[in-house]
Amino acid sequence: METLYEYLLDNYKENEPIFLVDIQIDGMTRTNVRQQIKKLADTGKVKRFDNGIYFLPKKTIFKSGSQLAPEKVLECKYLRDKDKRCGYVSGLMFFNQMGLTTQIPMMYEVVSNKATNDYRETSLAKSRVIVRKPKVPITEKNYKVLQFLDMLKDVDVYSEVTGKQLQDRLYRYMDDANLSISEMEPYFSYYPDKLYKNLVETRVIYNGLLAQ
Repeated sequence: METLYEYLLDNYKENEPIFLVDIQIDGMTRTNVRQQIKKLADTGKVKRFDNGIYFLPKKTIFKSGSQLAPEKVLECKYLRDKDKRCGYVSGLMFFNQMGLTTQIPMMYEVVSNKATNDYRETSLAKSRVIVRKPKVPITEKNYKVLQFLDMLKDVDVYSEVTGKQLQDRLYRYMDDANLSISEMEPYFSYYPDKLYKNLVETRVIYNGLLAQ
């Protein structure tokens, strides 16, 4: 019978999140898996990131070995389902990524098909995580549209950038992400009227139209 450590080496890369719930080995019960992973953690062959989450540490010059980035765990847990996109980062974190705020978010916010409730607060290691259910199922094709519209809905609240500078930054993001108004339009009805107001005030609604 294949040992747990052999299974992990065959199925996971170094510094890749290992979720105990996903491990299935013929002839090994859930209790056996938990007992064996604890032994591996005690010997340092695997490292514990959080309850039920481990990883194979990459060797470094430091005695403590490599650490697992929370963003990587977040991606595997909420943003991707195997090779399929199923979620995206939202809230202040996305505003920060776009350069619209200098605020460092104190928590992670994600929208994910894996969410079972409209809103849920949970934790990941020492970080708080807010998980929201999407307005429509998230796919590789629509996630950037939904992420952008979520941001735009609250751009008047969280953005520290305003006026022409904000417009230019939003236009540039749309160009880089290859987003068009025609792609966004089918999703407008899922948002409050405030979205349309922000579309007009930021002039995003006119992006590409004036050049036609």
